[in-house]
Amino acid sequence: MPRAVIAEAFGPPDTYAVREYDPGQPGEGQLRVAIKAAGVSFVDVLTARGEYQFKPPLPYIPGSEYAGAVEAVGPGVTGFAPGDRVFGSGLGGIFAEAALFNAANVSKIPAGMEFAEAAVFPVNYQTAWHALVDRAAAKPGESLLVLGAAGGTGYAAVEVGKYLGLHVIASASSPEKQAAAKAGGADAVVTTGAADWRDQVKAANGGKDVDIVFDPVGGEATDLAFRTLGYGGRHLVIGFTGGLTALKTNLPLLKCASLVGVQMRGHALNRPEEAAANRVKVMQLAAEGHFHPAIAAKFALEDYVAAMELAFSGKAAGRVVLEMETD
Repeated sequence: MPRAVIAEAFGPPDTYAVREYDPGQPGEGQLRVAIKAAGVSFVDVLTARGEYQFKPPLPYIPGSEYAGAVEAVGPGVTGFAPGDRVFGSGLGGIFAEAALFNAANVSKIPAGMEFAEAAVFPVNYQTAWHALVDRAAAKPGESLLVLGAAGGTGYAAVEVGKYLGLHVIASASSPEKQAAAKAGGADAVVTTGAADWRDQVKAANGGKDVDIVFDPVGGEATDLAFRTLGYGGRHLVIGFTGGLTALKTNLPLLKCASLVGVQMRGHALNRPEEAAANRVKVMQLAAEGHFHPAIAAKFALEDYVAAMELAFSGKAAGRVVLEMETD
């Protein structure tokens, strides 16, 4: 029988356990997928701990990103067959060897992309694309400051930003993370936490203020980053791995800049056709070789505690992946 990481109550990773778990056969419009790899993110761990902004039902299987192979096709589903390599996302139920998904939310993996890469592709790259294209209306030649540039969404923003023709400045805390951001195409790197960080940012942008900030970090970084913006600047709020912050409202006024929320779930619920078009677009670009997720570490399903702790620590220069089975 397939297995899953599961718990009856929210808590830290070591309160979860690997147990037998069979999701059953697919119903109308569903696929049963043998999961081969799953992304492990800060938000996945936060949700598993019961500390995220919404709480899923219990018992809970963590995870939000996967890649695998179709095992069975439910009634009414067309375009898929057993053996197809697929990927997608969900709200839990992912740290498992098998799961059921609505076929409408499942896509075939682009040619040449391995399961581990595919598992960490959809959420990060769709988020970066939605943020920069839909929410920031980024224009070629504008400057983009990416916080947490070696993290999942941060690294995706570096690659998407370069594709869109932006001047990308990556902020990262260690030489390893800075090297990862440079490998993703960043034009310049600055050192997170440095006393002269704002001066580094300005120098990296030729002495000018920044047009767009991509912020999956929050905390103290948000206030500092917002102050780097120029007239008409846009500060994209992606997440808060560094904690919540209280930005004083005089800053947007003085800067004539905007604070812009970015949430994939809200986008999918309110503008489903636009969200679906974004999914198709980023997959097409991946198939053309434009996007390549950075993977820092791979763990076996049994090592889920170590994988979750590494993802939650923010120390990885790239994404963390659970592998149920390699390519």
